[in-house]
Amino acid sequence: MALSIAMKEWKLLLKEKGTFFWLLLMPVLFIILFGSVFSHLGSSSISLPYIDLDRTQASQSFLDSLAQKSGFRLEAKDASTLDDQVDRIRNGKMSSLLVIPQGFADEIGGAGGKQASVELYSDSSSNTVAAVRASLENVANDLRETKIDGALKAAGENVDQRKQALASPLLIDDKPQNATAVNTIAQVVPGYTVMFVFYVTISMIRRFLGDKSSGMTARLRTTRLAPLNYLLGMWLAYMVVALAQCAVLLGFGHFVYGLELGNVAAIVVLVILLALCGTGIGLALCMLVRGENQGMAFTQLVAMGGAVLGGLWFPAELMPKTMRTISHFIPQYWAQSAFQDIMLRGAHLGAILPSLGVLAAFAAAGLLVALLRFRGFMKSAMS
Repeated sequence: MALSIAMKEWKLLLKEKGTFFWLLLMPVLFIILFGSVFSHLGSSSISLPYIDLDRTQASQSFLDSLAQKSGFRLEAKDASTLDDQVDRIRNGKMSSLLVIPQGFADEIGGAGGKQASVELYSDSSSNTVAAVRASLENVANDLRETKIDGALKAAGENVDQRKQALASPLLIDDKPQNATAVNTIAQVVPGYTVMFVFYVTISMIRRFLGDKSSGMTARLRTTRLAPLNYLLGMWLAYMVVALAQCAVLLGFGHFVYGLELGNVAAIVVLVILLALCGTGIGLALCMLVRGENQGMAFTQLVAMGGAVLGGLWFPAELMPKTMRTISHFIPQYWAQSAFQDIMLRGAHLGAILPSLGVLAAFAAAGLLVALLRFRGFMKSAMS
């Protein structure tokens, strides 16, 4: 009998175009939007306008070195537009402008004992200025080392002696511990998958309250269908919807963005527990809310609040300490952590058991509340 209720619910859901928008199209659009934005941060798509007033081989060599080391796309500007470019920075329409003054080649060659200089006009409120300045300092350090190397060579030092003198006293021995390199898509795809699982609650609330207001729930008492079968059938219907939603979104991330899913068995078990958790909490809300507007408000609180505190939009380690502590009491945090353990650290099922346990506990709590409140829900439908 519960399966009959679920079949009925699936047929109704397939007829509602809004269901596909909220549960599939909307999260896909979020993944595309934020995946495209975050995956291009720090790439060479950021441009650095410059004006070369020297126009010598030395200035061009400097610019080539800067482009290679910074990754910025250098964009030449005409010298006659200098004042206009500076005004654009003052008005917040540009972040920076690099100017190589006349005489740069002579000064970089050490003529007259002068120190070569370049001018960096910048908007101090821009986030890219620090990266530009750091890149310029890297090029300056390379030029300084070249100058020192020339002086040592002139003093009669051999190649090995010069290398030893120029070697840094500090060696960074990088030992990465993750099985896979960090990937912004591994943050975005599972993050929005987890977030929109909890939006299934919107459809659940509408259906439960719709059945109640239409008198269908009351009529069930006059049939041979046990009330508990009605509850289980509705839960089964949305469990399958949540599982399908996760499969579509993770598959989209894998085939479109090349997301490495990791251990498939661990992903499958995690998705099942996530669906149990999301629909369990959703079932509890259906039994607690008194109207659709109240239900929408609670759903937004659970879904959006959980997304922020659970680290679904950005890594949890970027949050303040207090928020990181609170996040451990949010099911979304444990789901996202488990996804990233599998996708980024090569974890298998045994390694994510604590996260699975927390999701199971939230699912059990939600189902318990739903069962305790179900009798009251049925009585209110009769009145």
